[in-house]
Amino acid sequence: MNIAIIGPAKVAHLHAKAAQQAGNLVAVYGRNRERADLFAAQYGINAYTDIAEMIAREQVDVCVVCTPHPAHREVAVPALEAGAHVLVEKPLAASVEDCDAMIEAAKRSNRFLGTVSQRRFYASSTRVKQAILDGKIGNPALGVAQLLGWRSEAYYGSDPWRGKWSTEGGGVLVNQAPHQLDLLLWYMGEVESVFGVWANVNHPYIEVEDTALAIVRFKNGGLGNIMLSNSQKPGLFGKVHVHGSSGASVGVQTDGGSMFVAGQSTILEPPANDLWTVPGEEHLLADWVKEDADHFHSVDNMVFFFAEQLKEFCKAVGEGHAPAVTGEDGRRVVQLFQAIYESQRTGQVVFPNER
Repeated sequence: MNIAIIGPAKVAHLHAKAAQQAGNLVAVYGRNRERADLFAAQYGINAYTDIAEMIAREQVDVCVVCTPHPAHREVAVPALEAGAHVLVEKPLAASVEDCDAMIEAAKRSNRFLGTVSQRRFYASSTRVKQAILDGKIGNPALGVAQLLGWRSEAYYGSDPWRGKWSTEGGGVLVNQAPHQLDLLLWYMGEVESVFGVWANVNHPYIEVEDTALAIVRFKNGGLGNIMLSNSQKPGLFGKVHVHGSSGASVGVQTDGGSMFVAGQSTILEPPANDLWTVPGEEHLLADWVKEDADHFHSVDNMVFFFAEQLKEFCKAVGEGHAPAVTGEDGRRVVQLFQAIYESQRTGQVVFPNER
């Protein structure tokens, strides 16, 4: 399929390389002509400053949106209306309202909308999901999502849109944590209620939160605990654990080592199952850790999982069915972090699906 990049920013380079593996990278759109031309020259593609023109001239099948989060709607909707299927970098948007506008545009245009969540494609993440589906832990009773990392002043100064409500839409909840929140929802299901708080612990030079906590009640009767922070120096530990009604637990450490910054650093530690107490399967953990580490180091791990998701998205488009990670999945993540913000404002438990 013909694939185009929208937004020639840092993470766009990873998606461009993934697109070269998943299909035929043909074009890039950018508001700044000079930046778009530089990006296009690097990949031997054409640059455009008009989305509809790009899709028509290049016969684009799929667009990958890599702009800052609050700008996703303004580029995704015209791309859908021009006839392309659209895969949007996480989070889908900074507000549920913007998510709904994109989802409705996809329905009107009879096109598919997806959200980038490449950590679902880790073998360690899918093992957790399969264990739940197979009933190996009983009902998922307690889900725990944790992200403890560090963002420096230099990081926030690296792009003018970072750290501001108007241009980033939020802090750790919006930018760093959507992968863990997505996995938590994938494992635990629909949210019933949320009570959350947030704070800025040690980043006085930004407007948004660097730390957030929440307690979640899920519609299946399970409970959830969320602890997120950009204030823990210097490392990164992203984990999602699920404890079942049988007493067995499964989990994945999606991120470890130092904080990954697209276009500036690499992923240091392979994802791994760090918790597995399914009766009779405890001995498998060491083998899985080695197997996953060997695979991680045998591929370009910065690009491979983006390419896996993009391949799956293109395959779903070709076969005419919804992709593995849909726009609705992305909306649920946005709905969750928006509920945490609302709970902080009101001091009350929030029931997101009643709004």
